[in-house]
Amino acid sequence: MENLLKVTASPHIRENVTTRGLMGNVIIALLPCVVASALIFGWQALLVVGVTTAACVGFEWLYCFLAKKPNTVGDLSAVVTGLILGLNMPVFMAQKIWIAIIGAFIAIVIAKQLFGGIGCNFVNPALVARIVLFTGFASAMTTWTFPAKANDTMAALGVDAAAAATPLQLVDGSGASLLGSYPLKDLLLGVHGGVLGETCAAAILLGFAWLLVTRTISAAIPLTYVGSYAVFSALYHLSQGTEALGAVVLHEVLAGGLLFGAVFMATDYVTSPFTLKGKLVFGIGLGLVTFGIRTFGTMPEGVSYAILFMNLLVPYINDLTRQKALGQKKKKKEAKAA
Repeated sequence: MENLLKVTASPHIRENVTTRGLMGNVIIALLPCVVASALIFGWQALLVVGVTTAACVGFEWLYCFLAKKPNTVGDLSAVVTGLILGLNMPVFMAQKIWIAIIGAFIAIVIAKQLFGGIGCNFVNPALVARIVLFTGFASAMTTWTFPAKANDTMAALGVDAAAAATPLQLVDGSGASLLGSYPLKDLLLGVHGGVLGETCAAAILLGFAWLLVTRTISAAIPLTYVGSYAVFSALYHLSQGTEALGAVVLHEVLAGGLLFGAVFMATDYVTSPFTLKGKLVFGIGLGLVTFGIRTFGTMPEGVSYAILFMNLLVPYINDLTRQKALGQKKKKKEAKAA
């Protein structure tokens, strides 16, 4: 009876969920993308992912050792960062692997540890590393390798495979996009150029299913992100009188890094809102910014910059969508409005 009447500090309801367990589920969810990249691009894909993962773990251990901080390698967060970073690179990076190691240093030391380590970074570490590498080593980060079947597909579309980029950038002689003509099956299976993790949509969806089944992430952000982008894209193409509207929008969703970013980067616990309302606002903002960059910007892909931009707004989104505590008095303006 005494134990029932004991008053303790919150939280009163606890779960047996650990950082290591959550990161382990993310690692399992990323494995289909790793396997798919190896099947599509060859063993060099495994080299890139392996080096970035090992480098991230190494830099995390070394920083904690030099700073005399508790070592956090065991929570597996560095492994997740390394996998995501490697999957955000083209297979060509195997020929300049030192660039991948620089990316690991940026992700772990600069974007994560210098801000206090896991839970204190305000942007996704792998995302920061990708943007820095894309800016500083643009040639290496945009040198695409194409599977043999992709070369045949682009030849049928009248595009020179040697000079082509990802499906988002395929255009005909007049500058019109050829994305809608790209075989949908090839987009699902990853038979095209791109970074290692974004090509095979089927592998990404398989990982997404695992994260949902294990309740590692909420479906709110990925579904809102992809759904809002699809709506904005559909409205734009409708205003332009685009034929086969549904097919064009579906091709845009499957091409590029939209799915990979929505599932594995936008859902990062630390850099995404913690309320359902905030997640919905966050997802719609991601869809809007990505659509704006893809449609009106000079770059064909806008996922990385969209997530980075919305990461910076997360503290404000959390503050505006925070649920009022039970019994908390409303502000005067809110009381008058009620």
